[in-house]
Amino acid sequence: MKYGRPDSGFMKWRWKPFGCELLLFKPTQFLKIVRGKSMAFVGDSLARNHVQSLICLLSRVEYPKDISYTSDERFKRWNYVTHNFTLAMFTSPHLVKANQSDPDGPAHSGIFNLYLDEADEQWITQVDELDYLIISGGHWFFRSLIFYEKQRRVGCHLCQLKNVPYLSNFHGFRKALGTVFGAINSRKNYKGITYLRTLSPSHFEGGLWNAGGDCVRTKPSSRNETTLGGEETELYAIQKEEFRKAKAEGRKRGLKYRLLDTTQALLLRPDGHPSKYGHPPNEKWYNDCVHWCLPGPVDAWSNFLLEMMKIEGRISREEK
Repeated sequence: MKYGRPDSGFMKWRWKPFGCELLLFKPTQFLKIVRGKSMAFVGDSLARNHVQSLICLLSRVEYPKDISYTSDERFKRWNYVTHNFTLAMFTSPHLVKANQSDPDGPAHSGIFNLYLDEADEQWITQVDELDYLIISGGHWFFRSLIFYEKQRRVGCHLCQLKNVPYLSNFHGFRKALGTVFGAINSRKNYKGITYLRTLSPSHFEGGLWNAGGDCVRTKPSSRNETTLGGEETELYAIQKEEFRKAKAEGRKRGLKYRLLDTTQALLLRPDGHPSKYGHPPNEKWYNDCVHWCLPGPVDAWSNFLLEMMKIEGRISREEK
């Protein structure tokens, strides 16, 4: 709004599930559940979007203290002193070990080396202490990618390199998720609950993100008005398939997996993105139809998470 967005309805719509009432997010209730515990989000800038939303929602009760162990903004930690609750954000867009080999590339969005059989050590080594781990991702798999397994180059997606076999981004995404879930299940000291937050839909219309696409709608879509795009549908399906495998494996050693499925709810919110209003008008950027305005639709993610944590608490009490 600071940069000129004229409408404000995107802040007022709420998701209502069939057959039940999803209550407004209660920060006191959330902080009571997580007292003395730790929670981390792992993923790309949309995971950061979720963390920022959660911090804003909790600010009605308490502001956290920054206890980050590094000045690197990709790895942040906060502590809610009154509730002894630690919140962390580990930025890892591909979830597995990765590095950028070319800042430009054929799509002008960089070429990345992905080591599909190696989890990203910068975050996987931090999970043992966690009570809650929320994993997400997907959008960075639309970029130019070179895939490695056992330290050997096995193929690439949109890289245009000679004598390198083509492998789809779907192949890379499935392998990466399998590696990450396998790494979590092999952590002997990890006892937390792992949530997979499903794909966050983008809403570009009139072109791709780098070819004039924009999101100018000011109201939610109706259920029969929109569908998930083909490539996003495939990533979403892969997430659910790999989640089911990980849940079955995790159950063998007593680990809990939960699916935080936010995709269909957010698919109906093309009105909730910054578009051209996420930056000053004199700065040249692409229209942002990926991230979410705050406050806005993204706040529902914490609503869903709180409801799932409440259900978890009831199940634990019944088991005792």
